[in-house]
Amino acid sequence: MDTMGRHVISELWGCNVEKLNNMNFIEQVFVDAALKSGAEVREVAFHKFAPHGVSGVVIISESHLTIHSFPEHGYASIDVYTCGDLDPNIAANYIAEQLSATSSEVIEVPRGMGPVEIQNSKVQAYN
Repeated sequence: MDTMGRHVISELWGCNVEKLNNMNFIEQVFVDAALKSGAEVREVAFHKFAPHGVSGVVIISESHLTIHSFPEHGYASIDVYTCGDLDPNIAANYIAEQLSATSSEVIEVPRGMGPVEIQNSKVQAYN
């Protein structure tokens, strides 16, 4: 099945609150995640909100990685979208591990194939 890209949408719960509120940490995790997946990093932009929370994007030649963190809930929403032969799950799994998520819900959506049909989400608990 040929696609223009693969888009992983990941709901991360039970994350480490300090990590979710640390912009420099999150930025480094996202750059490392992109590199671990084999992507070429182009631009990086992150913002720290007051009193808490971080949003950011890593633009890669193959598309992007994004986050919105909600430390007050131990929650982060992330997106990893890659084109070509890169597996976005490599980056998404690394991010979940680094944020110390205790559970996640992950949906992968093939992009550029016409109407989007979401099959099943994958729920994973970490111990």
